[in-house]
Amino acid sequence: MKHGLLIFDLDGTLMDTRRDLAAGINLMRRHYGLPALPVDTVAGYVGNGIRDLVHRALRDHPASRKRFAATGSVDLDEAVRTNYRFYRAHIHDETTLYAGVEEGLRQLRAGGYALALISNKSVEACLELLKYFRLAPLFADVLGGGSVSELKPHPEAILAMLRKLKIDPNLTWMIGDHVTDLEAARRAGVKSAFVSYGIGTTGKEHPAKTFASFPDLTRFFLAAGQ
Repeated sequence: MKHGLLIFDLDGTLMDTRRDLAAGINLMRRHYGLPALPVDTVAGYVGNGIRDLVHRALRDHPASRKRFAATGSVDLDEAVRTNYRFYRAHIHDETTLYAGVEEGLRQLRAGGYALALISNKSVEACLELLKYFRLAPLFADVLGGGSVSELKPHPEAILAMLRKLKIDPNLTWMIGDHVTDLEAARRAGVKSAFVSYGIGTTGKEHPAKTFASFPDLTRFFLAAGQ
């Protein structure tokens, strides 16, 4: 590692996971007798971990509210487990890498950057997807839901990564598509970059850089490392 550490988010940053996430949510909803939600609606709930995703997917639909109010029959912990089971069964049915990700990651690694991944998705799901797309060997470390006690936007995962890899925060970037990534970066004292092609928004955060595509990101960091 010559040039520093690039920490990537997964959903909406490296991979377009929206359809498989929506499939898991809608199979869960069907399990409870609820109608399906549009992919874009489910995508709008992504970014704060599976528990928040399931809670919002059940809470924010009129049929769901009616069912909860009438019977109280859906336990959130049970729903999270049910969703996770359905999602893992369909985890890469329609998930794709964003354009330029595989080539870009390999170029960045060869160009002297250490690469890591921090996601609010379960660490097991992250590792499964990285293995499926043959990207796992490129990453020095992977942290996901369950790896640390707090999810992004808490800075715990970034700070843990910096300690483990013994890398200066001043040489570190957190790259993601969601306000949670940017806030976590700010709170951890590392630079942030936003990818505008993803699922989320910047919220009230102000990233140091914004990229419209992964090749744009790759070119920037390769030039910076020269």
